[in-house]
Amino acid sequence: MSTVPSQETLFAAGRKAYEIEQDAVGKALAAVNEAAFLNAVTALSGAPRIAASGCGHSGIACMHFAHLMCCIERPARFLSPSEATHGASGYLQAGDVLLLASRGGKTEELLPLLHIAKAKGARVITVTENEASPLAQGADIVLKMAVTRETDRFNSQGTTSFTVQCVLFHALQAAMIEQTEYRNEQFKLIHPGGAVGKRLNGK
Repeated sequence: MSTVPSQETLFAAGRKAYEIEQDAVGKALAAVNEAAFLNAVTALSGAPRIAASGCGHSGIACMHFAHLMCCIERPARFLSPSEATHGASGYLQAGDVLLLASRGGKTEELLPLLHIAKAKGARVITVTENEASPLAQGADIVLKMAVTRETDRFNSQGTTSFTVQCVLFHALQAAMIEQTEYRNEQFKLIHPGGAVGKRLNGK
């Protein structure tokens, strides 16, 4: 018969998750290749359109990435891996950029997208921990992510991986704001809603 964990045990597990992710973000920064990062910023800033794709937690991070791009007026969308192989990859055209996110770099659902993008003349950025993986080897630019461990005691949930990917995407957006000279005046036009919209528009 299982026993109910104490409140101290529960909070200790939560605190440990904070500590793991805090440590992971610092180590992820150390793993970033400056030249690759700057190449990605240039490619994304100059692309007519951007697509991002991944599965599981990586897919959700890619949805966030697409939103970040739209927030600085870089046309972007999330490409569902399943929909992309049933016609949705027609979104990609020559000169566009496809970002693929996969910690292991071997996600089978993403391999067809890599080949389609290359055949159509789109550039591919792969975010992965495994630079020897198929998704990395076939990419134009590889952004290396480094993950120490996930936050759960089984080290199996994609929690820290998700955080590291999101921080990388935030860093790309911050650099692109500088690269494109994006102005807050532009943002207030496309973000009239919510508390942020009221603050930006002086309401």
